Order: sequence, then structure tokens, then C-alpha cells
Amino acid sequence: MRVLAYLLALGLFAPLPMHFEKSILANDLPGGYQVIACDVNADGNQDLIALASNMPDLLWFESPTWKRHVLATNLPHMINAACWSRNPHAVPTIAVAYEFSMHPQESAGVVSILTPNGDPRNPWKATEIDRLPTSHRLRWADIDGSGNKVLINAPLAAADAQAPEYHGHVPLVYYRPGGWKRQSIGNAEEGIVHGIFVTDWDGNGREAVLIGSFLGIHLYRFGSDGKWSRTEIAKGSPKPWPLSGTSDITVGHLGHERFLAAIEPWHGNEVVVYRSAGSSWNRQVIDDTLLDAHTIETVDLNGDGQDEIVAGFRGKPYGVYIYRWDGAKWERRILEQGEVSAAGCAVAELHGKGASDIACIGSATHNLVLYRNSRTSPDR
Repeated sequence: MRVLAYLLALGLFAPLPMHFEKSILANDLPGGYQVIACDVNADGNQDLIALASNMPDLLWFESPTWKRHVLATNLPHMINAACWSRNPHAVPTIAVAYEFSMHPQESAGVVSILTPNGDPRNPWKATEIDRLPTSHRLRWADIDGSGNKVLINAPLAAADAQAPEYHGHVPLVYYRPGGWKRQSIGNAEEGIVHGIFVTDWDGNGREAVLIGSFLGIHLYRFGSDGKWSRTEIAKGSPKPWPLSGTSDITVGHLGHERFLAAIEPWHGNEVVVYRSAGSSWNRQVIDDTLLDAHTIETVDLNGDGQDEIVAGFRGKPYGVYIYRWDGAKWERRILEQGEVSAAGCAVAELHGKGASDIACIGSATHNLVLYRNSRTSPDR
């Protein structure tokens, strides 16, 4: 990294510029919570699924016109969805969690699988597979390297937990498609489990799961013996419970170097970067000015081989920030301020130009906004 800093100082490695064109796709999504890039109709284009917790309908917006469709109906108090297709030309499998409440005793935690009724542009059928209080984060993961993914379900808290401490052990579970039987990953996490990120951590084709909770960041691997292991990566925020640990977590790369980016503490104000130092990870707070931060992503936006960090926050003044490593420090750029209370963001190539775009959904602002990356890949 010292070599990169030197080249930047000489002007021999100038980062490519980043320019975005903003489009408002919807402004009537009360409780906007999550946006997912997913090829819903299997036409080769990445569409956008928009989940709003105060709506009973799950919506999707069809690329490239962004025409609005209803994906499924009668899903009250939605909180999360996950989309996966083994074949890029096949209609995906979509899971959704709803009947959610911040009060565990009042949260049914319904998990359903959505399947199309013929034309995927018509509303899909929801089939319930489980009820687990505070089901909160759903992700697909190829845990055994077979190419067949399982559905991970990470509830927010223990079924008997009480705010604001939320003491109790949180059950992490998974389901194999077909039987959809609930199977245990473990219950070692305590307090609030908020962050989940799936990654091929060991580069062996088997995806592992990073979990962010009041206990920090832990890595879960599914072994060849059929058992899960849990490894501590970092303890997260050093503040006392319930301001301890990690809220949201993602993995990025600076060239060949892997780093972690996190929001800390729960719904916190800090954007944190973890960089490997032997067997440990050094914690660096790169921004502590966000209010109610709720989403974090990493992506190479300018084609320089290094990932930027995209962080969104729901508290006023509302916004989305981009952080870029210049070889010596993390520089902050304001992508959005004032118009999107970003509860969730997705990064994906949405326009077929070889460059990643950003889509964010606003909770208090009720909107879905697309930031189109104007950069075009030089080989296209």
C-alpha cells in the first residue's frame, strides 16, 4: 500500500472519476427497508425488488424501463427477502420474512418461499415454510461447495428477549430447498443479531457466513463433517452493552488485500474498517458522524481495482456516503444527502455497461432511488 500512496502522490495512478445520474423510481413506499438486485423474470437483466415494512405488497421494478410490478401480496410487516437462481436463465427462488416486530413476544417471524404462477410479471404464490420469532435476515449460501444453496435465517433476538438490553441467545438456522426443514447453525450469538454477509472466505468454493451481533463479528463455516464452526473475527465497538459489537458487515478488497467494513454499534454512527494484521484485525473508525446508519456495501465503482465503501443512514439529514481509499486514508464523498433516509442499498450492474450502479430505499422518505454509474467499462 505504500507503493500505491507514492504513485498517487506523483500523479501516476490517478483514480478514475465517479459520476452518477439520479432517478427516482418510486416515492410511495412507506417504511422502505430493503432493495435487492435480482433477475426476477430471467431475461438476463438485473431487476430491483423493493421491500417496504409498512406495505403488504412486495414490489419489483423491471429493468431497463423500471416498470413496477407486484411480486407478492398479503405479506404484513415484511422485514427481509433473499433471491437466488442456480441458472442465470431460470426464474429465481425468492424467500421473504414477514410478521416481524421489534418485540420478540409479538413477532411471529413467518418465512415463506415465493413461486411464480406462470408469467413472473404476475403476483407469485407464497408458501410458508417456518415461523421463528423475529426472523430478520435471510441469505442464500452455498455452504458445501455443491452449487446448491441453502437459506440462512438469522433472527434479530431471542424469543424471550426484552428491550433495550435484549439479553438472550439468538438461534441461527438454515433450510435446504425441497424439504425446507429447519436445521440449527448455533445459538452462541447474544443480544441483537443485525448483520449477515455471505462470502467464500477461504477461497475454496464453500461459502461462509459472517454475523454481526452485540458480541462482535463471527465467522460461521459448514464443515465436511456436517457441523458448523464459529470463529471470532473482531469484538466490534468497545462500548458497554447494549452499544457493543457490530450492526452490519461486508467484505471488500484493496487489490489483493481483503478488508471488512462495518457499521457500529447497532444502528450506530460509526463506519469502521478492519484490516488484517497477522491473526488479528485492526479496527479503524473512518467516520463517526452518521445517524442511525443501517446499510453498508463494498464495490469497485471507478474501475481502479479497489473497492469503495457505500454506507447509508436513516437519521437526519439522511444520506448515502461513499468512502474511497487513496493509498493513505479513506476519503468521503457525499452521494446523497437530504432526500433518501437510506435503510437499504444494493450495488449491481443494472445497465449492462460493465460498471456497478447503486440503488437505495428510504424508510422515512418512502422512496426508491437509482444512482446510475456513468462510467463504461473500457472493454465494452
